[in-house]
Amino acid sequence: MNKDLLLWDQTIFRDEQYFELDYLPENLLHRDSQMRSVMFSVAPALRGATPLNVYCRGSPGTGKTSVVLKVFKELENTTQKVIPVYINCQVDSTRYAIFSQIFKKLFGYPPPSSGISFKKLFSQIAKHLVEKKKVLIVALDDVNYLMMSKEVNDVLYSLLRMHEVVPGTKVGVIAILSDLTLDMARDLDPQVQSVLLPEEVSFPKYSRSEIRDILSHRVKYGFYPNVVSDELLELVTQYTEETGDLRVGINVLKRAGLNAERRASKIVSREDVEKAYEGSRYIHLNYTVRNLKKEEKVLLKCIIDSGKYEMMSGELFECFKGNTGLGYTSFYEMVNRLEGLKLVNVDTTGKGTRGQSRLVSLKYDPKEVEKRLDI
Repeated sequence: MNKDLLLWDQTIFRDEQYFELDYLPENLLHRDSQMRSVMFSVAPALRGATPLNVYCRGSPGTGKTSVVLKVFKELENTTQKVIPVYINCQVDSTRYAIFSQIFKKLFGYPPPSSGISFKKLFSQIAKHLVEKKKVLIVALDDVNYLMMSKEVNDVLYSLLRMHEVVPGTKVGVIAILSDLTLDMARDLDPQVQSVLLPEEVSFPKYSRSEIRDILSHRVKYGFYPNVVSDELLELVTQYTEETGDLRVGINVLKRAGLNAERRASKIVSREDVEKAYEGSRYIHLNYTVRNLKKEEKVLLKCIIDSGKYEMMSGELFECFKGNTGLGYTSFYEMVNRLEGLKLVNVDTTGKGTRGQSRLVSLKYDPKEVEKRLDI
């Protein structure tokens, strides 16, 4: 029997949960300052006072959700005075749906399925908070979905003005935003801005050394010893840095481990990692395309329909204008945004009629992009 081969009931995973994208580590590496900032903002709630509102801003996969969930876990373990409610705005994207989730957290059951008016739902939540002397903190994750659906002002206004309708209610909001082209301070109605006044907490992209440190920690506790070599960990770090999304690296490690087990191998090979990346790299694409505006999707479709991976900016603009009616300024801003989101490359060439032009090319396989456009 080959000692290098796994038996059918053996595994190279010590603890597979370390490679789940929703796993919340005991220690969040390289996010200490962000944790402290969020904790400082919610601290007044521990004393029964209204917390400061918070605005967590950063690219996808930079630890925003993990920090907020970690803070919420600390609150629930520390006090019963504070009710933290986490809302995924991709799932609950209307004011009524969000307040229904708050109701469910407060009372332990959802509001009547036959439906009650928003006014009554709002009133029951507020009265409960006052009677029980509780402070409510609502985290709105992926708040950009509320901004795109124009629900954000109604949601925030209802939460932050609750004390005016029912005196004594204390509510704080944590808004989590991954779309860096949006700005809550700029895009909200003035009457909402005047009551939100959030503490902004920035989440920069992880550096290469930070990425390696975090992935090394996952490897150490998720796999048995010597399953992933230092060389392969460096390769996964490189892939992760290129996409700018930590979730890609975590998923690559999981898939690579499963690939090795499929071969009944006790160690992960370079081929296992490379094959894993082909699937994992689309995590970033999935999330990013889903959050694009319709006009930005049209721009990508123009490149795809050209039958090429790339187009000169002038030719691309004509296609974009013909399909959207928008002018060059909007086009220029959208190309720059897509470049910033790492969906396209933009290279300056000398082929333009005025000496220089820009060549816009897709960073992903056109077929993979097209599958996700949904237009």
